[in-house]
Amino acid sequence: MLFKTLKKMVEKQGLTAELREKIDLLYSLGRLTEAEYLELVG
Repeated sequence: MLFKTLKKMVEKQGLTAELREKIDLLYSLGRLTEAEYLELVG
């Protein structure tokens, strides 16, 4: 569910610096898998 929400945000706003920081934080905390992380920032 978190991944889907982030995916929609990236699609609407683009990958802003602020959103990238949040995605990085969630990945470092283990809330996103490596595959999800790469799809969002790739």
